[in-house]
Amino acid sequence: MWMPSMMVERVVKDQMCKFSCPLLANPLVSNASIAFFSSFSSTSSNTSSQSVQSNHALIDEKDDFFGRRQSCGGIGLLRSQENDYLKSDLCSQWMPRDNCDKIESGFGRRQMVFTESSISGSFGGHFSSSENEEEFDDDEDKMEDRDGADDGFSILDSYNRKCEKNVDLVTYERDENDLRHPLVRETCRLVGLRSRWNPKLEGELRHLLRSLKPHQVCAVLHSFEDERIALNFFYWADRQWRYRHKPVVYYAMLEILSKTKLCQGARRVLQLMRRRGIPRIPEAFGYVMVSYSRAGKLRQAMQVLTLMQKAGVEPNLSVCNSAIYVLVKGNRLDKALRFLERMQIVGIAPNIVSYNCLIKGYCDIHHVKEALELIDDMPIKGCSPDKVSYYTIMGYLCKEKKIADVKELMKKMEDRNLVADMVTYSTLIHMLSKHGHSDEAVEFLKEAEKRGFQVDKIGYSAIVHSFCQEGRLDEVKEIVTEMFEKGCIPDVVTYTSVIDGFCRVGKVDQAKKMLQQMCKHGCKPNTVSYTAVLNGLCRIGKSSEAREMMNMSEEEWWTPNAITYGVLMHGFRREGKLFEACDVTKEMIMKGFFPNPVEINLLIHSLCREGRANEAQKFMEECLNKGCAVNVINFTTVIHGYCQKNDLEAALSLLDDMYLNNKHPDAVTYTVMVDALAKKDRIDEATQLAMKMLGRGILPTPVTYRTIIHRYCQNGRVEDLLNLLEKMLARQPHRSAYNQVIEKLCSFGYILDAYKLLGEVLRTASRTDAHTCHVLMESCLNRGNPLLSYRVASRMFNRNLVPDLKICKKVIKKLTLEGNSKEADNLMLRFVERGHVSPSVSL
Repeated sequence: MWMPSMMVERVVKDQMCKFSCPLLANPLVSNASIAFFSSFSSTSSNTSSQSVQSNHALIDEKDDFFGRRQSCGGIGLLRSQENDYLKSDLCSQWMPRDNCDKIESGFGRRQMVFTESSISGSFGGHFSSSENEEEFDDDEDKMEDRDGADDGFSILDSYNRKCEKNVDLVTYERDENDLRHPLVRETCRLVGLRSRWNPKLEGELRHLLRSLKPHQVCAVLHSFEDERIALNFFYWADRQWRYRHKPVVYYAMLEILSKTKLCQGARRVLQLMRRRGIPRIPEAFGYVMVSYSRAGKLRQAMQVLTLMQKAGVEPNLSVCNSAIYVLVKGNRLDKALRFLERMQIVGIAPNIVSYNCLIKGYCDIHHVKEALELIDDMPIKGCSPDKVSYYTIMGYLCKEKKIADVKELMKKMEDRNLVADMVTYSTLIHMLSKHGHSDEAVEFLKEAEKRGFQVDKIGYSAIVHSFCQEGRLDEVKEIVTEMFEKGCIPDVVTYTSVIDGFCRVGKVDQAKKMLQQMCKHGCKPNTVSYTAVLNGLCRIGKSSEAREMMNMSEEEWWTPNAITYGVLMHGFRREGKLFEACDVTKEMIMKGFFPNPVEINLLIHSLCREGRANEAQKFMEECLNKGCAVNVINFTTVIHGYCQKNDLEAALSLLDDMYLNNKHPDAVTYTVMVDALAKKDRIDEATQLAMKMLGRGILPTPVTYRTIIHRYCQNGRVEDLLNLLEKMLARQPHRSAYNQVIEKLCSFGYILDAYKLLGEVLRTASRTDAHTCHVLMESCLNRGNPLLSYRVASRMFNRNLVPDLKICKKVIKKLTLEGNSKEADNLMLRFVERGHVSPSVSL
């Protein structure tokens, strides 16, 4: 029987509701529910998977003003990993890495160092790409790349307008009881098994997820050392049937991401809140701003305020403080001051946090005088400075070792009824110790004790660590003895600093004895303590002994971490024991710790340097299959290893394999291959590969130009070189390309070909062009062709360039000897006309 399409859709949904009503409750799924059920009979997509385990994710959670949490947002530092593409063992979708910092490496390469991941993978199941595009590409949340000087300032104009009413911030207070809860611990354990993921474990995790309360889900997110794992778990949980994150979970996730460079992930969580109908308050946008700031994206951070304005969220003091802090961290104090002025115009009164951010900004640009003036003006503006205001300036003065100024500032602080207390002295001790001024730190420690304050073990540990860094172990012994005398028993941090100090000066035996003394004094060594000893052993070439010590870890009741394995791997690598280094890396992966691309590349490079490119490729493929973050640089290193062995077929094959692994070659990869092919006089293949590079939209680098010019000139393929250069310059202009061609042709003796290109060089008539002409003149003289040198000099004069007088003397002399006196006289006359030679002086 015929039914209208609307009726058919209603009947289908009614039938489905009998079986899965909760499924239709999800607005993202209800419209595609038929496709969802039909997908059970379809085959799964053939996709790879790779883990997101961070090796050394080091977070400083107290990057704001001296550990004091203020509403402008605490910002820490993420020591990130280098890679291009990231996948999860628990997901089946590629997760592109973007926004990378760059550091110089060999071959002129700009190594890619991880700063951000647009993580959209899951722990189980598939993440629909169509849903992803629909969810994260809405017009409201698009961030335009504009060059406006005051991005985000316009949001202040919306203050006090009829906007979406702000709700109270839903925060999660970290509770140790939640972290120790059996459900939380079991959830973390299952996530930790992601390298051995299977449907059974996923089912157990899904069952646990539905049993967790919102504050327990927040505890799970906070328990991960790697924030990317927390973000993946958040995404995975959000897509589970019969489960939805509560608002407190979203804000907990944003708070975690604000301490990292995962700005794209933070923005996606913010967009997901809108899709799920979660009220968004200014603090949520502030978290995203801070994350963008950490990633070094100042403009995008300020454009978050524009998104906030489009969302109809009224700004408050908290998000304004975040904006000021972001501008200060981006070294744009001038914009921060303008933003503060706009705040005051629209009626948002700055508070102590606002002014402390500006004080920090002044200190960052070494304008201490202006910072002190701001402190003096704050009472007039209705906001008296607090101790943090003074601590900020003291931190800068301690860094510059201006102790007299610090004491004078302490006196001014006390004049404002801000009495220096133990926190003041602890702050000074820490800052002085941090910057290597341990003697001055001891002075303040003694001054604090004279005033009746008792310095705790943390302050002593800071001084001990500073002395150990300088190798002053005698002073360390005096400080530790003083600690015992005053009843301040050293803790594991103090002992570990001493152990590391012994290892730094090569006294590993003393470090081992210190480990034993720790146990006698009731202080159990931790993983950091043992890792310091292992590092000391590896430094003195005893990596095998370090390996044996790590094998005894279970008996000693300590667990090696990623840094421990990294120390041992680098130790074996430095000793040339590459087989053992590879074994350590494989064991590291089996334990759930993944080396970063830099560590992988160091080991690959060592293997290739010994001519073991085959083993390097096998090791790289094993790392890739186990889920390690292998990137383009690792592939390029192996390709270069094959090229050094003259195994170009294997190198070309690996170049093709890069595309199969979704690792797209860059300019350095192609430059290595072109250089190897041209070196073997396979110019035609090199040209094809260079054209392929241009066809893929990859721009040549200066190293690419130098390599191609050198090899083509070496083989005398001038015509091919000029044709290729024409296409390269159309894509990426290079000022000195033809200068390099002429100089290389001269070095290989092709002076006539070089002379034909002289017109390309003399177009700009710069100093660089003059140098190139001098090289050509010298080459002509050396090849016995002074007449050609004369022609070069004449063309230089025509372009208002004065040839080198010493070279011209040689040219005139040789011209005269060969009977070309007319040209010699003409060249001398040119110098006389220019006033460079007196008419009475003979050249």
